[in-house]
Amino acid sequence: MAEKNRKDNPQEQEQDLSQILQVRRDKLAALQKEGKDPFQQTKFTVSAHTQQIKDHFDQMEGQAVTVAGRLMSKRGMGKVSFCDLQDKTGRIQLYARRDEMDEAVYNAFKKYDIGDLVGVEGEVFRTQRGEMSVRCKNVTLLSKSLRPLPEKFHGLQDKELRYRQRYVDLIMNPEVRRNFEIRSQFIRYLRAFLDERGYMEVETPVLNTISGGATARPFITHHNTLDLDMYMRIATELHLKRLIVGGLERVYEIGRIFRNEGMDTKHNPEFTTVELYEAYADFHDMMDLFEAFLSSAAQKILGTYEVTWQGEQISLAPGWPRLTMAQAVQQYLGVDFMAIDSDEAAVAAAKGVGIDMDGVEPTWGHALYECFDQKVEGMLIQPTFITMHPVDVSPLAKRSAQDPRLTERFELFICRSEMGNAFSELNDPIDQKQRFQKQVELRAGGDEEAGMMDEDYINALEYGLPPTGGLGIGIDRCVMLLTGADSIRDVILFPTMKPLDSAKKENSVNSEGAAAPKPVAEKVDFSQVKIEPLFEEMVDFDTFAKSDFRAVKIEACEVVPKSKKLLKFTLDDGTERRRTILSGIHEYYEPEELVGKTAIAIVNLPPRKMMGIDSEGMLISAVHEENGREGLNLLMVDDRIPAGAKLY
Repeated sequence: MAEKNRKDNPQEQEQDLSQILQVRRDKLAALQKEGKDPFQQTKFTVSAHTQQIKDHFDQMEGQAVTVAGRLMSKRGMGKVSFCDLQDKTGRIQLYARRDEMDEAVYNAFKKYDIGDLVGVEGEVFRTQRGEMSVRCKNVTLLSKSLRPLPEKFHGLQDKELRYRQRYVDLIMNPEVRRNFEIRSQFIRYLRAFLDERGYMEVETPVLNTISGGATARPFITHHNTLDLDMYMRIATELHLKRLIVGGLERVYEIGRIFRNEGMDTKHNPEFTTVELYEAYADFHDMMDLFEAFLSSAAQKILGTYEVTWQGEQISLAPGWPRLTMAQAVQQYLGVDFMAIDSDEAAVAAAKGVGIDMDGVEPTWGHALYECFDQKVEGMLIQPTFITMHPVDVSPLAKRSAQDPRLTERFELFICRSEMGNAFSELNDPIDQKQRFQKQVELRAGGDEEAGMMDEDYINALEYGLPPTGGLGIGIDRCVMLLTGADSIRDVILFPTMKPLDSAKKENSVNSEGAAAPKPVAEKVDFSQVKIEPLFEEMVDFDTFAKSDFRAVKIEACEVVPKSKKLLKFTLDDGTERRRTILSGIHEYYEPEELVGKTAIAIVNLPPRKMMGIDSEGMLISAVHEENGREGLNLLMVDDRIPAGAKLY
């Protein structure tokens, strides 16, 4: 009971940790004083790994071995000690007996802590209880663990902490390693697959003077020597196609991509793709290649075409269906866009099936795309190629010869997720320049994700780009599929995380040296602000009092799939159940910056369907207009106010 109370008392836990840290530092100081500083060790030769010993125990029994790894448990500690040693392949028991070792070595070994890294010289044997073990002859402390490992059952369970401290996650949860082993195998297989087909791996710039090759908001940095703002790449496409112009014919690049956008279970600001381009091929060839690659990768790495992902049974066996976007919309929504000729009729048809066209250019192509994006994509479970995308949303793809409103483009969808994107590449420099110009106009109108004019790329096209097929594959998504991971953070070793407050303070400019200046109240200029006129109509007190305003704690916040505006909040409203509210404030906030905040909500509104999700109330925001643009601030209050506190 006392132990349980200590676990439930953060102050006592902190005291315990402080004592443990001091004890371990004292042990290190004693070792250093004796001239046995473990950090002076530079090498230990390993002759066998733990799993190798277990797999070949009959042949290795009685043999001398040297093993190294981390102590994960200790038992005994009288004349006989037992420990579990963990290396990269697994665990094995160490058996140490005082009368079989140098006494000083044994006594030192008894003082080692769980988490310490040791090198062991010994002999493979089986204990009386049948446990495969290494009988220790000599043990060398290779590195001292100054922090205790989390407890086995009460330890590293917090997912946020696991992502932040992946090194501890890998120590305590060996099954996590499987995801990254599969990732490594996938990339290795990808290289072999493309190399065998005559593709050449290349590298292109990460820093660029313009942002292009995709529709996304870039990260901006500054080159001091050139005094020049530069963009971290959002795609590798345009440089790779320059190489096709140069005659390389088949090229690919596996590279990190950077997009200054929101984070959710499928998106991280930096992620890995492979883009490949093949001269004299088209998007049909790219479909064949993608299907052959992903299905064979599953068979090679997992030994099966069958995988489970996001609660769905997926078959990656070859023979995936291929639908045009218009066919998919007609099949799932009953709207035949190929029978619609005008923009007005297309927009009306989209709105007729519940599509939100607010803020979307009112064209036939955009209406078709929004129908697919908002409604149909979420219905695609098994691998499905969606082809012939509208030219409005495909600025780098070749127009269809049969219908100039469409392009020779496809995306592969599995379990409601886009896995890759491919074109018959646009090689007409005149058409390409016009499409770039359209992107420039959108950017000038405030679209931060629109592309820029790339005059050098147009120059390259004017030398002649052969008919070319291009394909981009999201490596992180594919690894999620093969590992069954629910979040992209589970397949990226060090995903992007919002800094903790302590890290912010330690890295701030004023963290050392002169004391930080006293805060000065910010002077806010409201001279350009306009507010809505106050209501003239009065509301009686009884009517107003029926609205139940409560303080709510934001426990989770995420982007609503297929919505550019909506954020989904999971709220603690002081009751035992969790409340879900959707709010269209993504333009003003990223989800991660709101988690942990205290907001105000009306909680007695009837549930309202938004993007198929019941929204159970309304979060309160303050809205105004400034310099012709709407401004919005979510009303957030002191975090000391408890969840469920009622406002009067």
